[in-house]
Amino acid sequence: NWVRPGLAAKLLDLGFGLVVVDARGHGRSDKSYDPADYGEPVMARDVSALADHLGLESWMQVGYSMGGIVSLFVAIEDPRVTRLVVGGIGAGVVELGGLDTRVVPRKAVAEALESEGDGAEISPAAARFRAFAESTGADRRALAACARGGFRERVALERITVPTLVVAGERDDLARRPEILAGAIAGARLTVVPGDHLGAVGDPALTQAITDFLEESP
Repeated sequence: NWVRPGLAAKLLDLGFGLVVVDARGHGRSDKSYDPADYGEPVMARDVSALADHLGLESWMQVGYSMGGIVSLFVAIEDPRVTRLVVGGIGAGVVELGGLDTRVVPRKAVAEALESEGDGAEISPAAARFRAFAESTGADRRALAACARGGFRERVALERITVPTLVVAGERDDLARRPEILAGAIAGARLTVVPGDHLGAVGDPALTQAITDFLEESP
């Protein structure tokens, strides 16, 4: 999401320092197959623990999709966050406590990731998550456990007080009505960019929106 589209490179060119995190079950981080080891609040504590390890006194937090939910919890709980960008999420955060699973249920995503078949029996929406996981060489079983362990309670968005940008693809079914999310965070801005959930991250408009917002920081 950050390296392939060029966002990481652009931020480095602008003089930002970057810490790009592989969340639990992702990339080179440890893989657990127990859903109890996951959930966005747990991953948010991982971010803060990493910041402790690195000795960071403050930082700007950026996250997309699941990482957007994680980033909300980081901003809620850690006063060192000075600026927040969340993408790929919308009204589902306010109404359901996370990604809009009315569109793609977590169980369907988990089952798609766990399936050993050719994918013909998987719903098209869930199949896109499986295809993305396969394209990155991910551990599908770990990601399935992560999907099953997602947070599903009220998110205390009123506790977010830092400048915040909500950015969503105009055809992103998992980020429907992003204005509802932006309206629930004091002073938050909303930017809508072209693309669906997986396509928006590759659109230059998303990179531009994020960099413009972060450059405003004193």
